Amino acid sequence: MITVSNVSIQFGDKKLFEDVNLQFNPGNCYGLIGANGAGKSTFLKVLSGEIDSQSGHVALAPGKRLAVLKQDHFAYEEQQVLETVLMGHEELYKVKEEKDAIYMKADFSEADGMRAAELEGLFSEMNGWEAESDAAILLKGLGIEESLHLLNMSELTGDQKVKVLLAQALFGNPDILLLDEPTNGLDIQAIQWLENFLIHFENTVIVVSHDRHFLNKVCTHIADVDFGKIQIYVGNYDFWYESSQLAAQMAQDENKKKEEKIKELQAFIARFSANAARSRQATSRRKLLDSITLDDIRPSSRRYPYIAFTPEREIGKDLLRVEGISKTIDGVKILDQVSFTMHKDDKIAFVGTNDIAKTALFQILMGEMEPDEGTYTWGVTTSQSYFPKDNSAFFEGNELTLVDWLRQFAPEDETETFLRGFLGRMLFSGEEALKKASVLSGGEKVRCMLSKMMLSNANVLILDEPTNHLDLESITALNNGLIKFKGSMLFASHDHQFINSIANRLIEITPSGIVDKEMSYNEYVQDQKLQQDIQKMYDV
Repeated sequence: MITVSNVSIQFGDKKLFEDVNLQFNPGNCYGLIGANGAGKSTFLKVLSGEIDSQSGHVALAPGKRLAVLKQDHFAYEEQQVLETVLMGHEELYKVKEEKDAIYMKADFSEADGMRAAELEGLFSEMNGWEAESDAAILLKGLGIEESLHLLNMSELTGDQKVKVLLAQALFGNPDILLLDEPTNGLDIQAIQWLENFLIHFENTVIVVSHDRHFLNKVCTHIADVDFGKIQIYVGNYDFWYESSQLAAQMAQDENKKKEEKIKELQAFIARFSANAARSRQATSRRKLLDSITLDDIRPSSRRYPYIAFTPEREIGKDLLRVEGISKTIDGVKILDQVSFTMHKDDKIAFVGTNDIAKTALFQILMGEMEPDEGTYTWGVTTSQSYFPKDNSAFFEGNELTLVDWLRQFAPEDETETFLRGFLGRMLFSGEEALKKASVLSGGEKVRCMLSKMMLSNANVLILDEPTNHLDLESITALNNGLIKFKGSMLFASHDHQFINSIANRLIEITPSGIVDKEMSYNEYVQDQKLQQDIQKMYDV
């Protein structure tokens, strides 16, 4: 258990939290959510002791151990992989180091023998003899094969280091586990393994993530950071989101009697519980949900951008034909005879780990890069709008205000009132519409690029990782807007829920050719035979 009492944090004039009082209990997984800049990562640092609060205090139950997912991927360059994981349990690692140092002494004294015996007892109490095998199991589960365990961290790739640091946090069954964006850099197999690990984890977990599917799978509670307060709600992210929308709707229905609202809430909970019944936590979650009252759900103060793409022209049957496209970059062949045909109503997600290949293909299809071989042909009824992964060319050194920036992409007869209204719906209201384009944050740039796309009225959208830099509110709004989009789409994303809810076709580019399937993303990742066959295509 970890208790937060009267905690306040302020940076300069900005108050992040004021008089926060919370208790995080064993057996629960808390998803910490809030707008970008609300202070989620700062709150984790307060809990871990990395940052002191200006007032109040954080207390761990006596004898309990807290573990944190480290963010510095270069902190252990000279350590072996297995050793780095063991260092996650600091007390155990210190005992092991001191014990090994005593046994290495040339002049081993009687006092050394007594101290070694004492350390052996401590080592055994902390399951030290199983430590290396336990660490190896965690590493293997996350996809770090045994052949890498004795290498130095400096010899691993960036994605492999992420997995080792995650294994370090999970090692030794900590009593409280703090995870800041644990799915970043993980492949789908590692994410599924982590979800399963956390579902069965019996202690306290507090996690920050922009991955809604992950939050829905593992969270029993949501801790919402808003207006300097943190409020804990029962249920996963989708339950929090949908119940806050229901509460907002109920608040507007002032004429409804309380009994009617209670019935509406009960129907909502029953519907939600039925949808969640497949979860391994379903029984315990249902008990929690069944105890919710009207006072437990509240309208959220979150602001969601309005995202809607409206094609100007109906699309024909011939959309896109790609034939034999190949491309080599820096001596590496990243596209090799890629061929596919895009049909009307296709919403194709490009999945898998080869991000460079996806970006190169999109750049070729938009005429920004020439293929070495092959051709592509867009249908005469198509109009395309492109969201590039790197949008810096649109903003760096650009001194235009947002109104003037957006004017470049709007029809000539549109007024300033229209442009300001459009920006307002994308959460740039009042003076914010007069910001310089060059000073925008990552999330603000993405909202501007999406505004540009909406103004294009294109009937084919090409989006390369559009959820990067967005907060959960903007991701949800974009997700809903693309579900409703009546045109066709090519997009790349690592967001499970985003892909599963939008795509009706999946393409994965591998070194041995493409995999092209008309199925849901859930079906795709859960088909073990298919995943084994795809892995063989990477192993060539």
